[in-house]
Amino acid sequence: MESPFLSILTLVAVVLLVVVTGGIGYLTVADWRDRRRRDEDKRISRSATPKRR
Repeated sequence: MESPFLSILTLVAVVLLVVVTGGIGYLTVADWRDRRRRDEDKRISRSATPKRR
């Protein structure tokens, strides 16, 4: 027979696992989006600057 303590502990562990995985996914997507934005800004500033001779 399973004790209620183990059931609650298992549920808490699963919830924490989902929360941590979601947080890592969010940070990964945010970093990817920011990197894309920085690269686009570099590309625009490079093409907008006049070339020196």
